[in-house]
Order: sequence, then structure tokens, then C-alpha cells
Amino acid sequence: MCFIRLFILSFFVVFISFSQIEEPVTWNSNIDKVSDENYLITIDAFIENNWRLYSQNLPKGGPEPTEFIFKEKQGYESLGSFQESKSIKKYDKLFELDLNYFEKDASFSQEIKLIDNNLEKIDVEINYQACDDRLCIFRSELITIPLSENFTSIEKKLDKNSILKSKELFLNIKNKDSYISKGSENTNKNSYLKIFMLGIIGGILALLTPCVLPMMPLTVSYFLKKSNNKQSGIFNSSLYGFFIILVYFLLSLPFHFLDFLDPGILNTISTSVTTNFIFFVVFVFFAFSFFGYYDISLPSSWANKSESSSNLRNVVGIFFMALTLSIVSFSCTGPILGSLLAGSLNSNGPTELTFGMLGFGFALGVPFSILAFFPKLIKSIPKSGGWMNILKVTLGFLELALALKFLSNADLIGGWNILKREIFIVIWALLSLSLGIYLIGGINFIKNFNSNLKLKLYSSIPFLFSFYLIYSLFTDKNELRFLSGFPPPEFYSINIANNDCPLNLNCFKDYDKGYDYAKLNNKPILIDFTGWACVNCRRMEENVWSDPQIYSLLKNDFVLISLYVDDRNKLDVKDQFDFKFLNGRIKKIESLGEKWATFQAINFNSASQPFYVQLNKDLELLNSPIQYTGKNEFRDWLKTGLKRSIDLSEKKDKNIYDHNLW
Repeated sequence: MCFIRLFILSFFVVFISFSQIEEPVTWNSNIDKVSDENYLITIDAFIENNWRLYSQNLPKGGPEPTEFIFKEKQGYESLGSFQESKSIKKYDKLFELDLNYFEKDASFSQEIKLIDNNLEKIDVEINYQACDDRLCIFRSELITIPLSENFTSIEKKLDKNSILKSKELFLNIKNKDSYISKGSENTNKNSYLKIFMLGIIGGILALLTPCVLPMMPLTVSYFLKKSNNKQSGIFNSSLYGFFIILVYFLLSLPFHFLDFLDPGILNTISTSVTTNFIFFVVFVFFAFSFFGYYDISLPSSWANKSESSSNLRNVVGIFFMALTLSIVSFSCTGPILGSLLAGSLNSNGPTELTFGMLGFGFALGVPFSILAFFPKLIKSIPKSGGWMNILKVTLGFLELALALKFLSNADLIGGWNILKREIFIVIWALLSLSLGIYLIGGINFIKNFNSNLKLKLYSSIPFLFSFYLIYSLFTDKNELRFLSGFPPPEFYSINIANNDCPLNLNCFKDYDKGYDYAKLNNKPILIDFTGWACVNCRRMEENVWSDPQIYSLLKNDFVLISLYVDDRNKLDVKDQFDFKFLNGRIKKIESLGEKWATFQAINFNSASQPFYVQLNKDLELLNSPIQYTGKNEFRDWLKTGLKRSIDLSEKKDKNIYDHNLW
């Protein structure tokens, strides 16, 4: 009985040891053109230290030789057999034979003749055995060699370091099939509705500018007078409003194609130091145009061509009239559209931009249709005058405030350590103070400006806001929670006592270090995919994580791993590598942000931030990942994951106890 128990226990130990072995051999393939019809397939093997991959040519009674089998051999024929690089021949203690084998790496090549020029791929099955001094493994692996059109382009060959580094990014999540982000659909719907409403607000602001408002009664009157009857005038004016919406919708479409080429390209663009600095310069440029120093307009030739096409008395002509409005009003709508574009790039990509553009076009186009149905309303439209100039200057100050946000993004991403939170707030306070002084007549940007009693009353708003910003510097920083996401995060402070983790929590900025700590302390993991330029990330940290119960859970019950996908700090040269996606696209991983963005994409099929994942030390998902949400939902989500972690841990402890008892 003791012998049986010893045998089973030994088998159990061997099985556990075997199950923890990583693949000791990884494969990479390449194809090169030799002549018009002949091509050379090369398959390289990269072998872990202390492991041996055996040759194709071995004596009987030894290990299984490496074998290459062409699957479904159609459209080509092989010329000879696979040739192999020089092997090592030594006495193998495990098999007690002289054997040929490879250490570290090996290369196998086979020449083929192409018969079918339309062949898309070649599949090769590799059967092999690899051993170290303790045990052997047997593997069968299928390699697919994609064939580019006419074999004119050669697939890039990954080096050993890239293959090994790529493997390290993949998590062996036990229950990945059960991963469904239940809240993501609702989150996206809420996000789309929100950006649509922001687009409407932007459109209303554009509607009130001197470039657009005076054109409304003129345009509607034109349609009503030029049409044969009232019904025709109403139809044409309504069609004009529809085409305005269509024009702005079409402007968003190119960004969808960018996203198709690379799912993470918009995130890369929006989190680039260069992009954010360009946005800063552009917004300052827009602001001074609102101050009246110069006008921004598209080339006059564009407007002239569009206007000449609009003379056509048909549907196409009405479309070009709508396009003409979009072009000639660019000096007023451009800055607002720029804000909308920048905001969408910093969120969830082109779909949000489309919703924002639809909202913007809706706010501009629908009034034309309404006025066509109710012509008497034209008389109630406010006449242009000084109030429009005041609106433009106010928008100019808002543009400067937004410009500072993009400069802050560049500072955070680039690690310049210049625009700390306190400095940012002081500059915003000065901008707000300047707007107040302008409204009481203390600053004159535009000639013939006269402040009146109403404006002096309105000026109290920016004065109070300026005071509030300064006051927040001397009180609890959470005073500004309603502005979360705009100022730099609280830990990005001139107070050197703060650490660089949200709310002074203990966090890891590297997944492997965080995982090792969680495993050592038997705690569940909370992976926080975040970004320096992520507005919603800051809102979550400052408005949700600051809740006492949530803060306690994060501090005491979870190991927090914050991975910044826009971190532009370069990896050491030895840690940089090429990553090959399933579609064959190869991405150069040079920075920490690129590494963690790829890590998020391949393991969780997501490229948005914030994105939260709960795992235990055995790499089991404790809950469906979640995105931007409210306090109650996030608190419940954390508690559910924590409970499941405890239940799984107790279940495993019980199984171990029962096994030892047996």
C-alpha cells in the first residue's frame, strides 16, 4: 500500500512539473524567391537553454527524429527533402547512443516549385522531440507560410529575441472563454450618446457665431423665393439641412479607415507627444483668431468651386450649397470642430468622432429645416451685433484653456515634469480672471466694445471660478473632482512627498513584478490599463477610487498594477522587439506604452482606457473586465471579484487537504 501511494505521489509530482514547463522550442518561417518558379522555404527553431532538439537523421532505438510534412500538397511540388544546419554529434546519456541534435538554434530549408500562382499559403506540420537532462517532450506543430501576391514581397523574419519577448506577453488565462465585458456595451452606448450631445452643444455654439447665424434667414428666404411653390421651398430647405448633417458625417469617415489599418492607431496618435503639442499650438492659433487678430479660412478656390456647383438647380446643387456653408464658415466652426476631433481621438476612436460630427451637423442643419416649416420664426432670430464678438472672445479663452490641457498631455506623456498640477490650476485661474476683466471692459480685443451692466454681472462667473481654483490649492485637492481629467492627476504635484500612483496607493508599473508580489502574498490582482492623457482614467481615480470603501479595497485587498499604454519611455535596447499579430502585421515594440497596449490587445481584445481586469495568482478571471463606470457598480464589481477569489482559494486549499489526507 505504501508503494502504491509513493508511486502515485511520484507520478503527481512529475505531472505537476511537466504541466509547468514552457515550450522549449519556438519556430519561425520565411520564404525567398530563387528563380521565376522556385522558392526556398526556411524554418528556424529557437531552443531554450539546456534543451536539445534532435536531428531528422537518427539511429533506431533513439528519440523521435524531427519531421516536416507538407499538408494538402497542391499547387506546388517539393524539390528534394528538408536540409538542416550543422548539428552536434555526441553521446546522449538519456538514450545511451551517439545522436545528432541542436542546441540554442537550428535551421531547416526546403526548395519548392510553384505550379499555381494563385496559391495563398503553404501548411507544414512539424513533429519533433526535445529533451533536457530530466525529461522529454513530444510536439506536433502546424506552421502556416503565407504567400504574398506573386511572391514579390517577403514576410519579415522575426529574430529569436522577438519571438521570446512576444511569448512573454501572452497570459495563459484559464477561463478566458467566459470573459464577456457585460458593461462595455452600455458604456459604449452612454459614451456615444454623450459625444453626440457634446457635438450638439458645439454645433449650437457654431450656430451663434458671426459666420453662420446671419446666413440662416438669407438661405431659408432664398429657397422659399426660388421654389415654384411653398411645398417645394420647404422640401429644398429641409434637404439643405440634411446635407449639412451629411457633410459633417462624411468628414469623420477617413478616421474609420485609419482605425481599420491599425486598431490602435488613433490611440497612438492621441497619446503622441508631438500630436498633443501640435494640438496645443493649433488651439492657441484658433484662440487668437477668436480674439480678432486674424481670420482663418480655407482656400477661396475651394469655396468658389463649391459655389459654382451649387448653382445647379437640383439635388446635387443643394448638396454643394451645404458644402459651401461648411467651407466659408470654417473660420468659426474650425476651432470647435478641432476640439471635437481632439476629444474623440483621446477617447474610444472614430465611432465616437462620427457621433460627435453627427451631433454637430444636426445642431447646424435642423434649424434651417425648422425655419422652412415656420418662416415667421426668421423674424425672431437675434440680429448680429456686438454680442457675437463677445461670444467669439469668450470662446477664445475657452480655446486657450483647452490648449493648456494638450500641453499638459504632452508634458505627462513625455515626462517633462514642467506643468505640474498646481501650475496648471494657476494658469487656468489667470485665464478665467482675464475673461472676467474683459467682460467688465478692462481688456479690448475687438474695436467698439462697450461693457454694459449685464456683462458686468456675467463677469462674476469667471471671477468666482478663478477664486475657486486658487482656493482649491489650499484645501483638499478633491475639491476639483468635477474637473477630474482636465488638470494633471493629483500625484503629479510639486509636492515631492506624493508617489506616482493614483491617490498615493501602492501600485506596480510592471505586470511581472506585480504578479510576483501578488503570488507571494496570495492576493488578487487588479490590472488598471490607463494612460497619462486619459481623461476618464483621472475621473475614475479622483471620483470613484476616492470613495472610502473602494479606496480601502484597493489598498488592502488587491495588488494594483497600473499599466500606462501611452508611456513613451523607451525600453532598453535588449528589451525592444518585433511583435507579429495574427493578421501578419508586425509592430515594433520600443516603448513601455507600446508594450502594455499590445499586452492589453492580445490578452483582452481591447484598446480603450480605462480598462480594469481582475485576476488571481492562478490567472483565472475573477469577474468580467469593466470600463468607465460609477461608484456603486465599481464597488460591487470589486467585491464580487474578491469573494470569488476567496472561494477559489478555499476550494483549492480543501482539495489539497483532501489529497494529503488520502
